Amino acid sequence: MPCASIIGMSTVTDAARDHNGPAVVALGGGHGLAVALRAIRGYAGSVTAVVSVADDGGSSGRLRRDHGVPAPGDLRRCLVALAGEDTLWSRAFEHRFSGGELHGHALGNLVIVGLAEMLQDFTRALDAAGELVHAIGRVLPATTDPVVLKADVEGHPVQGQVAVKNSTGRVRKVELVPGDAVACPDAVAAIAGADQIVLAPGSLFTSLIPVLCVRELREAVAVATARVVQVANLRPQIPETEGLDATDHLVAVLDHGGRVDDFLYEPGAALAVDEDHVRRLGVRPVPAQVGDGGGEIHDPARLALALEALL
Repeated sequence: MPCASIIGMSTVTDAARDHNGPAVVALGGGHGLAVALRAIRGYAGSVTAVVSVADDGGSSGRLRRDHGVPAPGDLRRCLVALAGEDTLWSRAFEHRFSGGELHGHALGNLVIVGLAEMLQDFTRALDAAGELVHAIGRVLPATTDPVVLKADVEGHPVQGQVAVKNSTGRVRKVELVPGDAVACPDAVAAIAGADQIVLAPGSLFTSLIPVLCVRELREAVAVATARVVQVANLRPQIPETEGLDATDHLVAVLDHGGRVDDFLYEPGAALAVDEDHVRRLGVRPVPAQVGDGGGEIHDPARLALALEALL
């Protein structure tokens, strides 16, 4: 696909699209993965997003219940993050209806579900949606099986992504039901062929770790030849990760069977990092200026430079 400038507020310029550029795969969901993709597209030769599909709230939840499809919302955000120049379709995908039976639905969610019903193949539907927005990479679901997120919160079972996100108390473990959800084959192949694997920032227990709960994806990351970089959050997400520092986020990923080689974080951010502890875990701490200066969100241009330096 042709090169294009990043859309929206990012100032990252797309890397040259050639076969010699690094193949980068990013795992996660929500706004955190979208920001990571805006950074990655600035230096990667190819980009693949592997996205959590356990969301059961809002438009995604309604479409899941009514049409039996994986949650489309985070997939839509990733398509827009990888979209070409500010086209009508990239803006239209984010249009949200107000009033009537479509109230609250994003147009992109409806397009994805409509394509899935027409093509009878969810991965093909995402590729077709990508063509509409001139996406410079692929967006893939972690699994196309209908999955529910389940968590142990202070010893009590909590079911559903929204319920887990809003739970008070320490989340001890999350898992997918069913536990044998089948990974998207193209996602497994992308991880195997990657030059870099990025665990995106964002919702720890409801976006990132659910991707690693898909056994085939977790195993593919474990044996991949690429280095695995976890991008630390800059601030806590209340109440989901209240009381946890950045090192605790890393520990949670490792405790769920994830692999991390490099832990990329911003010194002085609201979430502290214990470098000695990180090293004892067998992970290399990598401090870098990756925030927007306000400590709230990652800056795509700065994050691109830091991630590219780790290749």
